[in-house]
Amino acid sequence: MKQILFIYLFSVLGLTAMAVTKAEADALYGKEQYKKAAAAYNEILTTQGVAAEIYYNLGNCYYKMDSIPLAILNYERAYVLSPGDGDIRNNLTFARGKTVDKVVPPSKMFFVTWWNNFTHLQSVDAWAQQGIVLFIISLISLLVYFLSYNIRVRKISFTIGIILMLVVMLDNVSAYSQYSEIRNHAAAIVMAPAVSVKSSPSHNSTDLFLIHEGSKVEILDQSMKGWIEVKFEEGKQGWIPSSAIEII
Repeated sequence: MKQILFIYLFSVLGLTAMAVTKAEADALYGKEQYKKAAAAYNEILTTQGVAAEIYYNLGNCYYKMDSIPLAILNYERAYVLSPGDGDIRNNLTFARGKTVDKVVPPSKMFFVTWWNNFTHLQSVDAWAQQGIVLFIISLISLLVYFLSYNIRVRKISFTIGIILMLVVMLDNVSAYSQYSEIRNHAAAIVMAPAVSVKSSPSHNSTDLFLIHEGSKVEILDQSMKGWIEVKFEEGKQGWIPSSAIEII
């Protein structure tokens, strides 16, 4: 039993010692060894869990190597985890500008666009954390209102408490809205150089149009083996082989 425990501890310590650190991966990137840096970031994601910063750095590596589809894929994954990060949004825009298909999404009502932009100012966790902090402060304000004998203090604390409660409600709605979007909106990036979009899940079906690597698609149906029905940002939809995409 002691020998087994010793072997286990030795193995764990050995794996820990060999694990790549972010500092080491960053150093490789700084030396312009982008392929090695990408391998290091991928290892970090596999062994230590996902993180927006790692996906972002990995996207930068692929962008430097001119692997635009992989750059877009990792920027998109970083954006899901940290939608309020301006660097991620900017680099994603630059990368998408290098794709063949220049997609123009259909216009939306002003209020819808504003709400989407607002809810993506922060991540789900950030909205939730902000809501908790403000909720505690609002409770303290209302407690002051009930305990204070000073009329002015009571008015101020009551007003602050009510306003903060409304902000907490807005935080919760924003967090839920973004969480629902992430959970229900399955999206992917086209990785194949060029793909013919079909009218049905069959190689013999009619070709509707051609798409190229780096395009973003919304997944509509995955029930057919080897095929996925997708919708594109400009509204068109059809079937493509499942091997042609990588889910975000």
